[in-house]
Amino acid sequence: MSPKIGVLMGGRSPEREISLKTGAAVYNALAKLGRPAVKIDVGLDVVERIKEEGIELAFLALHGKYGEDGAIQGLLEMIGVPYTGSGVLASSLAMDKIATKKMLSYEGLPTPHFLELENNAVKGLGLQAAAETIYSKMELPLVVKAPTQGSTIGISFVHKKDDLVSALELAYRYDRTALVEQFIDGREITASVLGNEKPVALPLIEIVTTTGVYDYEAKYTAGLSDHIIPPRISREQQEIIKDLAVRAFKALGCRGLARVDFMLDHEGNPFILEVNTIPGMTATSLFPDAARAEGIEFPELIDRILKLALES
Repeated sequence: MSPKIGVLMGGRSPEREISLKTGAAVYNALAKLGRPAVKIDVGLDVVERIKEEGIELAFLALHGKYGEDGAIQGLLEMIGVPYTGSGVLASSLAMDKIATKKMLSYEGLPTPHFLELENNAVKGLGLQAAAETIYSKMELPLVVKAPTQGSTIGISFVHKKDDLVSALELAYRYDRTALVEQFIDGREITASVLGNEKPVALPLIEIVTTTGVYDYEAKYTAGLSDHIIPPRISREQQEIIKDLAVRAFKALGCRGLARVDFMLDHEGNPFILEVNTIPGMTATSLFPDAARAEGIEFPELIDRILKLALES
């Protein structure tokens, strides 16, 4: 008999609206599969809701803080409810882009050069002095990120020196630490990985936007970005990227599914930007597109993710 599934969605992060769309898509797929399921908008009463509904398996459709960072995963483990995707540690590591980059560097996996700047230290120096320190160690253009946010929230692309201070200010609205990363100019490629002990990379996707930047608007507005499958690179390059994606997946201890984002420079060298342990499942999302290219329609993809969650 199929376990009753709770689609955990919404939540309290800035990515709430995207999570609701992901959750709705997952719920509809479960209905097509004939699986007993209920949507749960995650709030402070989430434990009570799970118990009231008799949830036996949680499908995590949450994005951002409290959903991808290990918090909900730890809560579910405490109350004995299995869930989809990665565990507490892998979720926490992948959610923090700085921690991810440190792990990638330790494993010898390529990632753009970066600096981390804590807000308190920057306040002591002053934002302008901090900017000068960055310029002494890195060259323009740069990318400044809020390291624990997703969906490009709190991100700035810095092409002029005058823009760095405002970029830091934006990052500090969301996090106590800012990630300053060397901008890689080239192709944007994403690799969707599916599995547990023997994960595999699905067909790669090249992302091309009408705006030139794959930001929040381009990600979630139909028509502002194109997903090119296969990407316009050699098969050899594709295999290299797939291998790096699986290695990154394993390095962080991921399970179930994850999406690994890359930039390729003009020489074709791949650099890992980040790992997303709960990738979007909306109509414009990348992971479902990669699965379809592999011949896996959306309901079957959801079914596979559920089965991976129940593997010991």
